[in-house]
Amino acid sequence: MTEVPDPEVVELATKIFDLARRGQTEALTAYVDAGVPADLTNDRGDSLVMLAAYHGHAETVRALLARGADADRINDRGQTPLAGAVFKGEQQVIEALLKGGADPAAGTPSAVDTARMFGKTELLELFGAQ
Repeated sequence: MTEVPDPEVVELATKIFDLARRGQTEALTAYVDAGVPADLTNDRGDSLVMLAAYHGHAETVRALLARGADADRINDRGQTPLAGAVFKGEQQVIEALLKGGADPAAGTPSAVDTARMFGKTELLELFGAQ
């Protein structure tokens, strides 16, 4: 028997993921500080860090990492927040993730592979890859 999720819980989770997407750091971190897991993931395995990173919100990424979120949390497609930030060209997010311990070789494709695909040689140098 499949459990039916509580509609109020689903509504709250949707709101929290939207806060990450929109970079509303203060509101999002209030939920995390109140007990929402910093590594909460949606139905596609995208973490709050992934959503904030992909949408270019470096401040939100830093705040989540400071609260224990995993910089390398891989989603259901094997992607990391760092690879997503490389794909989107979000330099400040890339720097925040690297400072937060993100591994450029993690995931499929990795951030290194993504930088290679798009000819981003400056990022390959930053990652120490050729």
